[in-house]
Amino acid sequence: MVYLTKKMHFSASHRLYNPLLNEEENLKLFKKCANKNGHGHNFTLEVTVCGEINPKTGYLIDLKELKEIININVIELLDHSNLNIDIDFFKNVIPTSENIALFAWKALENKIPNAKLYKIKIAESETSAVEYYGN
Repeated sequence: MVYLTKKMHFSASHRLYNPLLNEEENLKLFKKCANKNGHGHNFTLEVTVCGEINPKTGYLIDLKELKEIININVIELLDHSNLNIDIDFFKNVIPTSENIALFAWKALENKIPNAKLYKIKIAESETSAVEYYGN
């Protein structure tokens, strides 16, 4: 079994806000991230897949193919978007890094030929990241 990771980047804005709470409660919980105008990040997405090396190619999966799959299913949707407004998934889900990782997992699951999705890692800064390993 081998593991292969592709790292990509996207920029997006979001507001952390729970509609079940009032404004004061949201500000207490999410602090400046609950700002009505939102805020943005330059996110790093790492997608790790696993499987067996194809003896014909020597690859688990061609990196260009993996990059294209990630681009079509995640990056092109999220890049330069307002997650709360532009992405249906986040209409009823708070767009935390945890939930962005879940979104990416659902968007990529069963779309990568000859490899199994193993891990999604989302970093919103150099010091904070979330890893998601599926259900």
